[in-house]
Amino acid sequence: MSRYTTTVTRTASRHADLDAIIGYDRLLQTFFLQAFPDADGEDLELWLGTDFREFETLSQLRTAAIASGLDFIPLASGILYKLLEDHVREVHQAVSDTIIQDIRNRTSAQ
Repeated sequence: MSRYTTTVTRTASRHADLDAIIGYDRLLQTFFLQAFPDADGEDLELWLGTDFREFETLSQLRTAAIASGLDFIPLASGILYKLLEDHVREVHQAVSDTIIQDIRNRTSAQ
C-alpha cells in the first residue's frame, strides 16, 4: 500500500486539510483518499476507496471526492507519478499472476 500526503479542499468553503492521505491499496486494488480527521484524530470525515476495486483510476476517485464536496487537485506531479507507478506495478503483477495461473491450468488439463 502506498500513502502520500496531499491537500484536500472543501470546494464550497475552500477550507483545506493539508495532511490528507492519497494512495493505492494493492490488496483492494483501489486508489483511496483520507481527509479531515476529527478532534481526536480517530475518525475521518472522508475515507474513499475502502472496497475492492472501488476506484481503479484517479479520475474515478476525484469524481467521488467532488461528489462529496471535496477536491484533491492540483496534485503535486511527483505524487501523481508515484501513484501511477504504484498502480502500474501492481496491475502488471496481478495480470502476470493471472496469465501464469491460466497457463498452468490449461497445461494440467491437457
